[in-house]
Amino acid sequence: MSSPFPGMNPYLEQDDVWHDFHEKLMPAIAEQLVAQVRPNYIVKIDEHIYVHEHPLEASRRLLGRADIGLAESGLIRGGHVLAGVLEAPVRVQVPALDVERLAYVEIRDRRNREWITVIEVLSPANKRPGSDRDQYMSKRQELLGSRVHLVEIDLLRGGTPMPLGDRPACSYSILVSRVEDRPGAAFWPLGLRDTLPTIPVPLRPPDGAAGLDLQDALHRIYDASGYEDYLYTGSPEPPLGPSDRLWAETLVVTRPGVNGREGEVRAAEHPLFVACRVRRHAARFVSIEAACRFGE
Repeated sequence: MSSPFPGMNPYLEQDDVWHDFHEKLMPAIAEQLVAQVRPNYIVKIDEHIYVHEHPLEASRRLLGRADIGLAESGLIRGGHVLAGVLEAPVRVQVPALDVERLAYVEIRDRRNREWITVIEVLSPANKRPGSDRDQYMSKRQELLGSRVHLVEIDLLRGGTPMPLGDRPACSYSILVSRVEDRPGAAFWPLGLRDTLPTIPVPLRPPDGAAGLDLQDALHRIYDASGYEDYLYTGSPEPPLGPSDRLWAETLVVTRPGVNGREGEVRAAEHPLFVACRVRRHAARFVSIEAACRFGE
């Protein structure tokens, strides 16, 4: 079953869901593009690597195996521990590191492997102040000053948007920066209730643009991932405003995690349902009862 939302599903923005969705969106984008641009272009998935340093008191995690392993309190040679190897006089702690990998899609010319287009889907790390945003902004500025097209997709309501002149207020957005149009660029401002568009992905002239259907990609990922089985036990992050929250609840009230007894209680207590029930009781008309069935 496809996502119940007409556009972006705000429940996908939850911290424990977003990274999975982001990493599955990259292959879905690449798959759509390959069929349109081959054999003249190569579509590949690469990744940014962000290294986060945690405070020393934070919990430590094993990141991998060392290249060389030594036995504690001695050096092993020929099956014997050599004497005379001194213990270090002081023990210290090194910072704990967390490595985050974020994928992006690139289109290259098949003949000379030159970059043609880069497609980025922003993550929370790109929209929070700090070194991760600084790193992304540096690469973004480099791309905008090069002969490479940039497609930047922001499907997160939270955080600080990327800087743009004359940017309209919106929940989500898509930027398509063609080399030949700079400093101008095409921009899609989107609201929570807007359908995600099919956008042009520019190629090298004289070739036309490929089409990227973002709504279709979202629905396919939603179906294949089984998000419906657990997505709605949480809440959108950041929280929705009052009117959007009521609207969203009417769409997800019958979904797994909010159905059964729990769903019946939520439906019965929903303000829209209660208002209809009061009017139905006062009027005592079957037609009003039918019109007020929850979710219609």
